Amino acid sequence: MQIEICDADQGFVLKNREGVVRVSFAMLEYVEVINKTVSFHLADGVIREVTAALTDFEEKLLERPEFFKIHRSYLVNLNYVEAIDTNCIVTKNKHNIPVSRLRRSQLQDAYMRFLHQTRTDASASDTQMTAAVEKLKRFDGLWRILLVDDEPAQRTFWADVLRAHGCIVRLAGNGEDALKLAADESCDCILLDVMLPDEEGFLVCEKLHKITSAPIIFLSCVTEADKQVEGFAAGGIDYITKDTSADLFWTKVETRIRLAMSERTAFSYGPLCLDLAQRRVSIDGKELLLTPVEFDILWRLSEHPEHIFTLEEIFHIIWSGQPWDGGQMVQMHMSRLRRKLEKAWEEHRFIETVWGQGYRFVPVND
Repeated sequence: MQIEICDADQGFVLKNREGVVRVSFAMLEYVEVINKTVSFHLADGVIREVTAALTDFEEKLLERPEFFKIHRSYLVNLNYVEAIDTNCIVTKNKHNIPVSRLRRSQLQDAYMRFLHQTRTDASASDTQMTAAVEKLKRFDGLWRILLVDDEPAQRTFWADVLRAHGCIVRLAGNGEDALKLAADESCDCILLDVMLPDEEGFLVCEKLHKITSAPIIFLSCVTEADKQVEGFAAGGIDYITKDTSADLFWTKVETRIRLAMSERTAFSYGPLCLDLAQRRVSIDGKELLLTPVEFDILWRLSEHPEHIFTLEEIFHIIWSGQPWDGGQMVQMHMSRLRRKLEKAWEEHRFIETVWGQGYRFVPVND
């Protein structure tokens, strides 16, 4: 037996060929089991390996509320989870760890319960948290949102709500970082706190408008009417107070993004042009005849170049509300769409298959 539990020290003692080492539960990011090798991945990047069986440690780990088995070969510390995607989790150290499809729903529920139990300084009510759990099963957007707030608890709570609706969230704690992220990455919306440590949010808003066309929504604990007026004057399209419920918050954000996007009537990617108003596609000036479903797939993928969409993500985006069919409809329509694109423009494949993951839109390099 090469693993021993030391409850007094809150961790494992591992015995391997390198000697005896101690692994703290608090530093344990995730555990990986391959054949008869158990790898303990620590938050500082160190990996401890021993020859052992899953049963040697699994029961003890799962007794602790912060550990969850996401796959037959992986256990993860929920303290290090940054995002839960369709088929994997992303840790705070940017590790992508596969999640079993059968365990994804249980993971989402466990993660939200864990956050609710440990976030003592958050203002979320039980009703808001329950609503957030239900929304985790929806795939409403895959919009890219920049969330700017200097309070970690507030950043975490609102980011969880956004990710529960399928959004990709980037975080900034001050105005300077917000400006850097906005300049480096495109986004569909910016949520901006008013009271920032380095500069008032209204001034940051004015600077952001010079480098991005993304709509800016103020998200603040400041509720005075004169401050809200000042926010609109600075260029914000809405002002949401932090006592707003999670459901109303999402409704406002979703509505503002959709309104902003509705003003964009065309996209161009080299020879490929999408006319959203007429729902027409042309390549090198020649119209490409697509079915309504094919048009929607191409449109949604092209909104987020290089992002890898899983079959299930595409299905729920196109056929929202229908039961998941295992990917057959997506594969059928995707195959026809790709053939049409390749026939019309042989020099470049606009939609690329990423083996084992899904599809992504690849624009033409200038």
